[in-house]
Amino acid sequence: MNAQAGAMSAFLAVLRRDLLIGLRHRGELANPLVFYLIVAAMFPLAIGSRPESLRELAPVAIWLGALLASTLSLDRVFHADYEDGCLEQLLLSHHPLTQLVAAKILAHWMLTGIPLMATALLLGVMFQLPSAAYAPLIITLLLGTPVLSLIGAVLAALTVGLRGSGVLLALLILPLYIPVLIFSVAAVSNASKGLSIAAELYFLAAVLVLSATLMPLAAAASLRVRLG
Repeated sequence: MNAQAGAMSAFLAVLRRDLLIGLRHRGELANPLVFYLIVAAMFPLAIGSRPESLRELAPVAIWLGALLASTLSLDRVFHADYEDGCLEQLLLSHHPLTQLVAAKILAHWMLTGIPLMATALLLGVMFQLPSAAYAPLIITLLLGTPVLSLIGAVLAALTVGLRGSGVLLALLILPLYIPVLIFSVAAVSNASKGLSIAAELYFLAAVLVLSATLMPLAAAASLRVRLG
């Protein structure tokens, strides 16, 4: 019981620390959001401002922008701790490394995924998304953005400390994000047309459960390989 309480205390301590560090560097938090808005704003410029075209491409623009913006922030999951030596302390801790890594992944999602969700709602208004599609959009973002952080953390752990890791990370991670992108866009598009989206949501929920179960383990193992 004491071991479990200690592990939970360590989890909460790492989570609180990463959240406080992230909130102190508001400029870094704003960069993905600005990038998100720029990417989304390019779609109306490219296809024109006709309401029909905007509504049709809204799910693609919103989700593709969220995916790219999330990728932009992955490098900082472990990089700062690697630079100041805190990552080695996590590896030497007597607490389970998997739980500590899970806390860092959760902090990353809270600092990036939640703001991206709020921005996505504003973009939905800009793209004149049908009212029936807003709830599916939020649900897909709730299910999909944690998957982006979980999968991205594994490759961030594998590339931590490498030169040009940001570019390498983007090249490695984007193909793995494609299933989430496809099913999320399909869910929002089908909801706009009044079709059932149960299959897409079940798929995203299954991927989230699988990722939450396996990805912290994989990220912890990757860190041991890189720094062991």
